[in-house]
Amino acid sequence: MTATSPFDAIVVAAGSGSRAGGAKQWRRLSGETVARRAVAALSDARQGVLVVPSGDEAQGRAALEGLDGWRVVAGATDRAGSVRAGLQALVGDGDTPVLVHDAARPLLPAAVITDLLTALEDADGALPALPCADSLRRGEDDWITGAPDRDGLFRAQTPQAFRRRVLTAALEQWSGAAPPTDEAEAVLAAGGRVRLVQGDPRLMKLTYPEDFAMAEALLQRQI
Repeated sequence: MTATSPFDAIVVAAGSGSRAGGAKQWRRLSGETVARRAVAALSDARQGVLVVPSGDEAQGRAALEGLDGWRVVAGATDRAGSVRAGLQALVGDGDTPVLVHDAARPLLPAAVITDLLTALEDADGALPALPCADSLRRGEDDWITGAPDRDGLFRAQTPQAFRRRVLTAALEQWSGAAPPTDEAEAVLAAGGRVRLVQGDPRLMKLTYPEDFAMAEALLQRQI
């Protein structure tokens, strides 16, 4: 599989963004909404779905203006349900790779997409990740209770890549007491093999208000 291989895309923008002050997907970075930047990074997709909170469909359609092959659907109360809604909106061959991306990670380098598609040649899934560079501490009530070993630990990013039929089946088979934290967890639980590829620090997740200032600074360096 190569960087020019066909792929579909789902951008999940259905969260409330409460830690960032609310509706972070519609906040602007250097003149464009966060959701628009995340979608535009995947503009080479054969088709794409932007999953938004119910009631935000008009804002979603505005974010897709001028981008062919994309549509908007309403999401669910949890991530897995929102991804299912995106999968159901895709058409065509279930063997086509699908990249599931967080709208809250709008600075997606093209090289990450290339690496993910290549990794699917011999894996059921792939995700970008960065090794944990900082020392880790376990704590409770503001006191340190332990120091986990960071060897072999990675910070998972998105997009995560899978054959669509593999991801669809894994989400349908999930039987955990709570929804899976991400798509890779569901595929692993179904017996799949998920490969790690090199992540990128620019794929930071916009979670807190101060993250937006950092993202703006990164964008200004690219101009």
